[in-house]
Amino acid sequence: MFLKIKIRIEKELGAYARQMDKLYSLRHLSPFLFKSIKEFILRSGKRIRPVLFCIGYLGFSKKTPPGLYRSALSLELLHDFMLVHDDIIDKSDTRRGKPSMHALLNRYLLRDKKAKFSGEDLTIVAGDVMYSMALDAFLSVKEDMRRKEDALKKLISAALYTGSGEFIELLLGAKPIEKVTREDIYKIYDYKTANYTFASPLSIGATLAGAKSGEIEKLFSYGMLLGRAFQIKDDIIGIFGEEKDTGKSNLTDIKEAKRTLLIWYAFNHAGEKDRFIIKIIMKGRLVRKTELVKIRRIIVNAGALAYAENQIKHLLSKANEEINDLRMDKRYKQALENFSVNILKV
Repeated sequence: MFLKIKIRIEKELGAYARQMDKLYSLRHLSPFLFKSIKEFILRSGKRIRPVLFCIGYLGFSKKTPPGLYRSALSLELLHDFMLVHDDIIDKSDTRRGKPSMHALLNRYLLRDKKAKFSGEDLTIVAGDVMYSMALDAFLSVKEDMRRKEDALKKLISAALYTGSGEFIELLLGAKPIEKVTREDIYKIYDYKTANYTFASPLSIGATLAGAKSGEIEKLFSYGMLLGRAFQIKDDIIGIFGEEKDTGKSNLTDIKEAKRTLLIWYAFNHAGEKDRFIIKIIMKGRLVRKTELVKIRRIIVNAGALAYAENQIKHLLSKANEEINDLRMDKRYKQALENFSVNILKV
């Protein structure tokens, strides 16, 4: 079911990219802006958010209204908007196995030595354009206007909380590691990942379909728990994964001094010497493979990896409990259960 919906989303995304100029006259406004956005949104991706939006809708509706899949693209475009801004903040030169948008635009600007702006400046503006496109795409679905308005408010809230999560995470990066709490880390996980990647897409779709408030709350809670588990898994991959599989450097999280559950647990359960090493590496400007090897060793020896893996299993169990008695079409409920296991690979 998940794959079937993803194929429909990919098809709709291709059609949307072909119609971008007709919809917004982007090529007329700026051929370069049009080309940059089109290339970025068509890059391969998991499309988790639009697929979950469709599952949330179809699980509570007996029909597929015109514009549903175009509306689902709003979640993907919102994600793209956040990615290009995140890459600037993280100073990341790669995204989805290709150069990040600002890296590409900086290459373009090398042709013009007189430019007083950077690829980062251009990308901030391009991201803002994509945010506008996301809101417009959402309005495509033909549904009850009251439900449509309620669902749109949830979409806007998802963007608000995600931006807030990014803001909080940046400030937390300046906080001494010994003062960081598990609650601090989970707060960021909830705002930056769980809400807008899992909970909001599902609840937005269900709201649009007219599901009862109790069912929407269960879906939202499920998404928040699953999102926490997913972010922990992503942190593990970020440190122990390979660049060829993740599409980005496994030095990224360390360079950004991200306060993750792995780092928090390792610091609080390691010996004095290893805690000192963590502090030095997290403060360092130059992070190399040697530092990565040290961090990996400390994480494993302190029991942080085992702890994180157990947390994933615990959160997944709690998430599945939330939807045990969910009054959702059994095909889509089963799709959610399969999705949970597959994405976490537990």
